[in-house]
Amino acid sequence: MERIPVAARQDWKDTAREHGFVFHSIDNDPYWDETAYYKFSLRQIEDDLEAPSEELEKLCFDVVERVVGDRQLMKRLGIPEYYWDYVANSWRQQDRNLYGRMDFAYDGKGPAKLLEYNADTPTTLYETSIFQWVWLEQAMERELIPAGCDQYNSVHEKLLEALPQMGVHEVLHLACASDSEEDQGTIDYIADCARQAGLDTRTLLMDDIGIDEHGQFTDLDDRLITDLFKLYPWEWIMAEDFGENIARSGARFLEPPWKTILSNKGLLPLLWEMFEGHPNLLPSYFEDDPKASELGDTYIRKPLYSREGLNISVVRDGRVDYSIDGPYGVEGHILQAYNPLPNFDGNFAMTGCWLVASQAAGMCVREDKSLITGDDSRFIPHVIID
Repeated sequence: MERIPVAARQDWKDTAREHGFVFHSIDNDPYWDETAYYKFSLRQIEDDLEAPSEELEKLCFDVVERVVGDRQLMKRLGIPEYYWDYVANSWRQQDRNLYGRMDFAYDGKGPAKLLEYNADTPTTLYETSIFQWVWLEQAMERELIPAGCDQYNSVHEKLLEALPQMGVHEVLHLACASDSEEDQGTIDYIADCARQAGLDTRTLLMDDIGIDEHGQFTDLDDRLITDLFKLYPWEWIMAEDFGENIARSGARFLEPPWKTILSNKGLLPLLWEMFEGHPNLLPSYFEDDPKASELGDTYIRKPLYSREGLNISVVRDGRVDYSIDGPYGVEGHILQAYNPLPNFDGNFAMTGCWLVASQAAGMCVREDKSLITGDDSRFIPHVIID
């Protein structure tokens, strides 16, 4: 694994605009950054990232099976009691899941270490699937990178294969919050994939969803919503009055309710408890667990629920070395062993591995000047060269 500087395409912003990639910059700073790329070998991809992602997915399913049968664990994860049966029934009736992204600390020299699982509302999907592949092809054509490069990237093809298997009855509605270009771009991309796969789609905002006299969800045309892809976290839904209608609405959701277990940072100590010593896991404990003292005075503190690195703290020698403020943490925290992201000339790189219908599908690399990957961390393309 190497970070290699490279010339950016002079017309990359025009290319982004042509492809509908409107959130390529944040406050005039680059989010998409092609002034460098990360080089991997095929062995690193297949052995260190692809295979472990699918293996960890199976271990995560073992965690879900355990949690849905243990109400104390449901409470431990901060899932409201009103939804316990709803979440458990979703798992027992095998509601299908579409996608997720596991984030790893990986330097190319040892086992990738799972930092967290974005199992419910992961973004960076379009730029992984489409735009970094466009970069790869154009960069080779323009001799910016060596000929014969490949990329770990079958996300688009796997989405097209998976979407028809989701059991959509008539129309797939897709919704997100109103204040995010990135979220809107993500649901627009998934809607496009769904149409390519032969599904009828409608997109709307979460605020536009109505409730009829029967407690069923409707769109702006009063059409019944039977299947909803919602880029909106389950914990937010469960905290709103809106959420009290979901169980009786009859609607099916992507991602399914049981994914709230996997998108919770409490997954990490449960994985460690059940599979202690696994090479791709880091020692992790609930903060009030006496065993957390085994981590010593240096560790990472994470809220059970958190987005974009908010409220995560790096604690070294008993002092907070770095943290990002935010609104999360009331439900509790976990502590995870300190395993810093690899440092490439002052750039800390996090490797995100995508799963589509629980199959390994591709990869993205985000980097930042700090150890915590946040909303404004840069997206760097990658290549495979042997």
